[in-house]
Amino acid sequence: MSFNTIIESFNLMHPKTKEIPTISIGDTVRLGLVIREIDKDKTAKKVEKERLQPYEGIVIAMKKANSNSTITVRKVFQGVGVEQVFLIHSPMVSTIKILKHAKVRRAKLHFLRKRIGKATKLKEIF
Repeated sequence: MSFNTIIESFNLMHPKTKEIPTISIGDTVRLGLVIREIDKDKTAKKVEKERLQPYEGIVIAMKKANSNSTITVRKVFQGVGVEQVFLIHSPMVSTIKILKHAKVRRAKLHFLRKRIGKATKLKEIF
């Protein structure tokens, strides 16, 4: 038995329990990310806090590979474009909500990196 077949059998036996919507390229999504904060006091006590932080942006790329499926989400924060790759089945991603669907003609939307302002708008599907 090869290593790949072991991983594939594990992925089939342990599917993700939460519902994942059908995401497509050009969708505007809001991801709820679990952030763990660790504060160290002077008394050497560790205080761990968990909170949900929203991350909203446009899906510009996808890779489908069972439990290793990823999406690349791009957002503009304070005038600077930020792209981040998320594992869909990661425990760090608690919620995925689709806000808008857009009509696109490409599989990867890397051309959005060169555009500024209104040129980054995509045609919305209702």
